[in-house]
Amino acid sequence: MARLKVDYGIDLGTTNSAICRMEKGEPVIKKTDTLKDTLPSCVSFTKKKGVRAGDAAYNDLGSDRKRATLTWAKGDQNTFVEFKRTMGTDTHYPSSFMGRSYSSEELSAEVLKTLKSFITDEKFNAVVITVPAKFTVNQKTATMEAARLAGFSQCELLQEPIAAAMAYGVSAQEKDGVWLVFDFGGGTFDAALLRVEDGIMQVFDTEGDNYLGGKDLDFAIVDSIILPYLREHYAIDAILADPARKELLREAMKTYAEKVKNQLSFKKSEDILSNLGELGKDENGEEIELDLTVSQEQTFAAMRPYFQKAVDICKELLRRNNLRGDQLSKLILVGGPTHSPLVRSMLREQVTPNVDHSIDPMTAVASGAALYASTMEVAKDAQEVEIGSVKLKIGYEATSVETNEWVSVKPDHEGTGAKYPDKLWVELVRNDGSWASGKVELLDSGSVIEVQLVEARANSFAVRCYDAQGNILKCFPEEITIIQGSKIAAAPLPYHIGIAVWDERKSRAVFVPMTGLEKNKPVPAIGVRNDRKTSEQLRPEVAKDQLRIPVYQVDGEYREGRTAALYEHVTDVVITGDEVTTLIPAGSPVEVTLKVDTSEQMTLEVYFPTVDISVSKQLDTSKKQSVDEAASLIPKELKQARESLDKLAGNGIAVGALRAELDRVQEEHQHSTEKKAVLQHLKEVLRKIEDLEDGTAWQRIEQGLRSEFNRLEKAQKDFGGEESQAQIEELRSRVDSALRAKDEKLGANLLEEIQGLFFRLTMPVQLMQILQFYHQSFSEHPWRDAQRARQLINRGLSAAKENDVAGMHSSVVALFELLPASEQAKAGGLLG
Repeated sequence: MARLKVDYGIDLGTTNSAICRMEKGEPVIKKTDTLKDTLPSCVSFTKKKGVRAGDAAYNDLGSDRKRATLTWAKGDQNTFVEFKRTMGTDTHYPSSFMGRSYSSEELSAEVLKTLKSFITDEKFNAVVITVPAKFTVNQKTATMEAARLAGFSQCELLQEPIAAAMAYGVSAQEKDGVWLVFDFGGGTFDAALLRVEDGIMQVFDTEGDNYLGGKDLDFAIVDSIILPYLREHYAIDAILADPARKELLREAMKTYAEKVKNQLSFKKSEDILSNLGELGKDENGEEIELDLTVSQEQTFAAMRPYFQKAVDICKELLRRNNLRGDQLSKLILVGGPTHSPLVRSMLREQVTPNVDHSIDPMTAVASGAALYASTMEVAKDAQEVEIGSVKLKIGYEATSVETNEWVSVKPDHEGTGAKYPDKLWVELVRNDGSWASGKVELLDSGSVIEVQLVEARANSFAVRCYDAQGNILKCFPEEITIIQGSKIAAAPLPYHIGIAVWDERKSRAVFVPMTGLEKNKPVPAIGVRNDRKTSEQLRPEVAKDQLRIPVYQVDGEYREGRTAALYEHVTDVVITGDEVTTLIPAGSPVEVTLKVDTSEQMTLEVYFPTVDISVSKQLDTSKKQSVDEAASLIPKELKQARESLDKLAGNGIAVGALRAELDRVQEEHQHSTEKKAVLQHLKEVLRKIEDLEDGTAWQRIEQGLRSEFNRLEKAQKDFGGEESQAQIEELRSRVDSALRAKDEKLGANLLEEIQGLFFRLTMPVQLMQILQFYHQSFSEHPWRDAQRARQLINRGLSAAKENDVAGMHSSVVALFELLPASEQAKAGGLLG
């Protein structure tokens, strides 16, 4: 059947996926090849170079993972799952059978192709695919690329909690209140707050974690129950000490953990048993075998911290919106792990007693996606119109809270192509057969038909066309659907979007938001920034002249002026001299406009008002984020974070809570293979450290001024003269003024002046100490030229006897140049 609306929705999940189609106004989950509602998001490759996705692949998964422990070789794997967690990164999955590696997008495309194959009665190329609310722009672009690889010419994205709310809202009896969608999936977690008034739903805030889901629950059971059992009964310490072999063992054990997790949602205990020869051998050559009984209490203890993270996210979401749990009308559960009685009881105890599990948590997102798809028009190039059909232009509200709606119908002469009938009548017939509009003559200017809707359901209407003799004609569209009882407002932006600009005071790039692209603004949206200037000139046809505008997205509550690198980088927009026709001098005003569509794809426009030139660019968000780069960055940032905390603590600032958070990230870094997740969690801590630094800046400057001035006065007493005393008195007056005014900028400048004067007063002593140190420990240092070094030390000591400070200084500087870089770093701090 040719369709006017998209009508197909896919929940592309981390562990399970589903496809749903609108049929006669109802969302219908399409069964898989094994007659299930959901398909495992799993892909395997065979020795004969075949590709399998779904249950067949999932059946291969367990044996593939267990087989890897026989050889402890990761390259032997040919079955892959949970690749949604690496979307938008350069992670690749090598298959030994295929002789190549696959990206997350390619594997996701295989899942989409398999879901598509379950539709055998028509061709379709347009679809709505759901994504986590907290997916970044790059991850969403990667999802659209997967859809393209699967053969979809039109793909619209929808946030998963919004889809779930639509599925719930259509049949919900209560049409007013505040709802919270709790979407705990296989690999991601989302929470969304919706305000519902007369059936009209508006998402007004979202929060979540792209690295929190059922996968983490499985590994929690592995790490806290199964691995301790193995350590007690087998020699595996060397295996656990080797990151590669430990990962293989954990992955193999995860298949058992997932089964026991699911069973213990309904039972008090469950046995974990492996077959003889199924697993590899320990370090003593003994075959590893599992034979243990796990209680519900044990698994709940392992899973509780991860569910608590999700609960805490919900509590924070309520707090920042000034809401209490008892003000929630419904807390709607979505996702397989919400079957667990543990999370349900935690939510009732800590958030609200109004926990609702009336919708199927496994298929709600796909159903909502199909409902949303029924409101989206198929692009003309994706429409499959049967030749000879009479084409109509039909306009109507796809969702409504009214019981009557108007439908406009107009002939589409151009779209029909063939000779259009001279006279045409149209009739709309509701799918339950209890209402019909009767035949209405179609005028060239168009006609309007009022339709009656059944409450709280999707109303499907057959579209019938007749010629002057009353013969039924083939027409397009053949059917329209209007959903009564709920109406979803535009989806909101899940992030603040802005750009990075240079901050002279901080000497680094900082984030500034685009006005109009704040978090929770409905999309499509437009943001502007008109207060910037070019830092360099742009000369026509000079490609090396560049204006670079980095675009960032910011999670949670942001603060303008934070270091941009602590946020999620989307892409850089670069404008070169080749793209302008007139010289644009440095310091020219710039007006930046950023447009965001419903799938969060972006276009940036830069306008130079002084020369009346505009440059427009589509943002390329397809660049993959480097996992290796993230892994190498983490140790450096951890080290810098600890140094920052030490400095704050040295100034009397309480940093205990931040140290504990940093320790948790350090531990995660040691055990997790998902370095992108570790880096995200580290950046969250780094932002808190920067906030503490900025928030206590005056306190630290004040302490510094007082302590440094006291040190300066002592140096004056020991080494100063009349000239330096006059300088100190002048500084004292300015310091008093800065302290009274609490002027951070003035205080920081004065601190530099005080330290500079102290250095000049004490320079002879410091130089003398350095010369004496190297004179006494000369043989302990790896000099590049020992003879030259000895000459410089002697020359410096001679200069000291004559109070020749300049001679001492030149000797020390030259001496440092004869040391290796590591030695210079130790000694050169004072004179750098």
